[in-house]
Amino acid sequence: MGHAEQGPDRPGVDDPGRGRRIGIDVGSVRIGVASSDPDGILATPVETVPRSKERGPDAPDIRRIADIVEEYEAVEVIVGLPQTLRGERGKAASIATVFAKRLRRKVDPIPVRMADERLTTVTAARALRESGVSARGQRPVIDQAAAVAILQGWLDERSRSVNAGDSGGDAQRPEAGQ
Repeated sequence: MGHAEQGPDRPGVDDPGRGRRIGIDVGSVRIGVASSDPDGILATPVETVPRSKERGPDAPDIRRIADIVEEYEAVEVIVGLPQTLRGERGKAASIATVFAKRLRRKVDPIPVRMADERLTTVTAARALRESGVSARGQRPVIDQAAAVAILQGWLDERSRSVNAGDSGGDAQRPEAGQ
């Protein structure tokens, strides 16, 4: 599981059932945060957390996200994994992967998953621009919108997976929906 080139996770595998999810868009300067409703249907923006220069488990950015996870009683955290269009990893993917590992240690036993997030920041910026929000000074909003896009993509895929009977068998376990 700790393999450096591990691909994105898929919803439905080890699904924790009903509960809020937290979506994270890790950037080099800011971290966009989104949350879902308890039924896992809709993602909404939460806040933008400044990236800390500290890299330990008690770095302010990791602490703040862990506090959000606790505050929202999250059952799962979804971190965007930015890959190139060809599915390759660059510097941004390494930053997100390292951040996810640090967060995983802090919020354990809550699962931290990596979700494919190609183009979410670009898509979020375009959607905001088309809705009349100017790009200047709107970076924090774009980061939150990217986190919403990452989480919404996960929720939509999770919904399809759970509604398809979830070939992994989790949907049949009575405690999965509790």
